[in-house]
Amino acid sequence: MAEAHSAVAFSFSITHEGWDVNFDREVLHLVWASGVRSWKKRLARFKLEFRNEMFKLVFEPDFLLEEAQPSVILSNLNSKIRTVYIILAFFSRDNGKYQLISCAGLSFASWLGVTYTMRYALKLLFMYKGWIYEERGPGRKISLRTRLWLLAVKLLSGPSQPMLYSFQGSLPRLPLPSSHKTRLKGYLRSVRPLLNDENYARMQKLAKEFESGIGIKLQRYLMLKSWWATNYVSDWWEEYVYLRGRSPLVVNSNFYGIDTVLMFHTDVQAARAATVIHTILQYRRLIERQELEPILLQGIVPLCSWQYERMFNTTRVPGPETDKIVHYSDSKHVVVYNKGRYYKVQIYYKNRMLAPCEIEVQMQLILDDKSVPAEGEERLAALTGSPRTDWANIRQEHFFRGTNRQSLDAVEKAAFFVVLDDIPYEFDQKDPSKLDQFGRTLLHGNGSNRWFDKSLTLCIGSNGRIGFNAEHSWADAAVMSHLWEFTCSDEAQYKWADAPVMGHMWEHVVAGEILDGYGSDGHTLGTPEFKPPAPIRLQWDFKQSCLSAIEKSYLSVQEIINDVDLRIFMHTNYGKGFMKTCRISPDAYIQMALQLAYYRNAGKFSLTYEASMTRLFREGRTETVRPCTIESSAWVKAMNDSSKSTMERVALLQKACKQHQLAYQDAMCGKGIDRHLFCLYVVSKYLEVDSPFLKEVLSEPWRLSTSQTPHGQTSKLDLKKFPKCISAGGGFGPVADDGYGVSYIIAGEDLLFFHISSKKSCRETDSSKFALDIEKALDDIRTLFLDYKK
Repeated sequence: MAEAHSAVAFSFSITHEGWDVNFDREVLHLVWASGVRSWKKRLARFKLEFRNEMFKLVFEPDFLLEEAQPSVILSNLNSKIRTVYIILAFFSRDNGKYQLISCAGLSFASWLGVTYTMRYALKLLFMYKGWIYEERGPGRKISLRTRLWLLAVKLLSGPSQPMLYSFQGSLPRLPLPSSHKTRLKGYLRSVRPLLNDENYARMQKLAKEFESGIGIKLQRYLMLKSWWATNYVSDWWEEYVYLRGRSPLVVNSNFYGIDTVLMFHTDVQAARAATVIHTILQYRRLIERQELEPILLQGIVPLCSWQYERMFNTTRVPGPETDKIVHYSDSKHVVVYNKGRYYKVQIYYKNRMLAPCEIEVQMQLILDDKSVPAEGEERLAALTGSPRTDWANIRQEHFFRGTNRQSLDAVEKAAFFVVLDDIPYEFDQKDPSKLDQFGRTLLHGNGSNRWFDKSLTLCIGSNGRIGFNAEHSWADAAVMSHLWEFTCSDEAQYKWADAPVMGHMWEHVVAGEILDGYGSDGHTLGTPEFKPPAPIRLQWDFKQSCLSAIEKSYLSVQEIINDVDLRIFMHTNYGKGFMKTCRISPDAYIQMALQLAYYRNAGKFSLTYEASMTRLFREGRTETVRPCTIESSAWVKAMNDSSKSTMERVALLQKACKQHQLAYQDAMCGKGIDRHLFCLYVVSKYLEVDSPFLKEVLSEPWRLSTSQTPHGQTSKLDLKKFPKCISAGGGFGPVADDGYGVSYIIAGEDLLFFHISSKKSCRETDSSKFALDIEKALDDIRTLFLDYKK
């Protein structure tokens, strides 16, 4: 993690003589800049709301007819402002034009008043988080307070089909903890299983000194930031955790996602690429028009949608000290990589998006191209996988002007990056190594065929299977999984039928209408209306010094990817169905299995990271849940103690799961530990204040880093009708040199996927062995509950 820049001291204290204030411009500028960014976003959102709403309510074509009668006008006006118009018409009966102008003005004022009244009323309601802590399930009753709250939210939520950003202004701010005392208590509790008595006493002392000393001063700065900025965490988290990081993005930051391996659509690479590109472009259009359904928990509580804004037309641009995220308002092309060559492909022509059958023509032209790459072109993308400062310097020296500048602009301004790989992506349940290779190919490719700076890189294997590689700074994995679920479920709505060539045929049936799909030969259905624009081959002109830099970057990337030990474990013995019968949260169930597996694997407990979201708050991203607790460690020890009975073990497991679920709920509600401590640390670095407590907290390695891939984020997916239409999930590289990165997806009632990564250079870790330990832990827990039920 990059440290904050140093700054001159800032003091704020109360003396017997009154207030003694010492301002430092740079520290205050840090807080000021956060607020300015927040208010710019608010202004942009207000402009968008005004454009979308007022043109619908007031400036419809019927309103522009000078001779329109009042009854016609009233019939077209929104019901909220009809009364305003009637009152206005009574006082302004002489001139219809003035009536119209005045009506528009009062309509806007009325809309503004009603909108903001409802917005702040909803914001007050959304501050209530008691519903999260209430237990659900058969026999559980919702409290009267929550039922009244639900009724009030439904009454004020407005349209039954809200737009993507409809609730953005109603989301509350992420609350700053009123006192860090509770956070320190929670932190000390979380590290108790990891420390002996002596070290724990030392940490207690450091925490107490921090609490009564510099912690008070640092908290005041965060309070100032929380008042001024929309979210006191997110901008610093983006900047210091991601953009100021100087390590290569490949493996260390970027993550990947895999196709629906249990469903196979077509083995025609160009056809599959065309269909998926078209689906993703439709998704982009839904975002631009705000027609994408916002995610509502329990069908009523919205999640923040601001991360969707930078999903497309976005690139992370390297800098000498810090990178920046550059988002372009629109892009009419994608860039395709195939066999070391780059092509600019227009995706709009004659004022419309190209159809899948037309995009397939373009993809096939690229695959049929027999030209060879220019010198250095094949390994060019390795630069994006080199250390960020090195790539920034090379970019400035060799890509600042001329041909290279134009071609680089085409790549960075593309809607997204597409790779037509010349190798197949394979899955065979009887040969797990094929799925492992599938994941490795998506995580890093060969080191030079992924543009790691792009927000999204779509990858298509030579056999038609797909996956993606995503840059992490612009958004969290849950946002990408929403896109991926939308993409996969769109194809799942096609109906299987017998066909003579492939044995399958796809027909998209909607209300009896057959839409474009795959024909019996595996190609997209439909006939192009015109000859689509031919792909444009990008040109490059590299000097010898640039070629040397490309080769050096390629070799450094090879060292990174050759050290990755990735194992994708498919668990088919049972899944969510059995877990629910145990009356335990499936996520807590799996986290306890991971704790048991890690203890058996490493012979000790370790600091464990699980990502939780804070998107119940405006511009929220993630918070850390610490699954290694006093309760979980007690249960793990009991599982390895033959003297413990089944009843004792189950009681300890239930207690551990309950504690884990409470920690997860606290994290979602802004009561987590780590983001608050992180922000205190940033302030301390700007003040050049040395805090031994914060320094030790932020330097602790996460040897077990875990994350669950969510699904069920789109209403398009019907798992009862298409139970196999679930992605195998995705994964990421290990966070610690001597640790594991574990991503998992609860893919169905009887199916789980685990993506386990570690480093081959570490003798203490082995991803294949850890997969076996996870399998054994899951089997032991299942046996435990079966014995308990007997």
